[in-house]
Amino acid sequence: MSHTPHELRDDFPEYADKIHELKMNNNHFSKLAAEYHDANREIHRIEVGEEHVSQFVEEDLRKKRMALKDEIYNLLKEAE
Repeated sequence: MSHTPHELRDDFPEYADKIHELKMNNNHFSKLAAEYHDANREIHRIEVGEEHVSQFVEEDLRKKRMALKDEIYNLLKEAE
């Protein structure tokens, strides 16, 4: 298992400029990106042992991160 955070710009390098643009100009996208970042950081803290939670909490966080990532990707595709 990787202990590297899944940053949006790393997961979608082809959309790096669009991610920045949407963060600055689209409130909904900006909110989703912030939620993704928060969930992502919490998962990273769990992975490196800084935070301890039940497997169910971790699983829910991972599902939330995936759902946010899917929605973000769809918005990026629409903005092309």
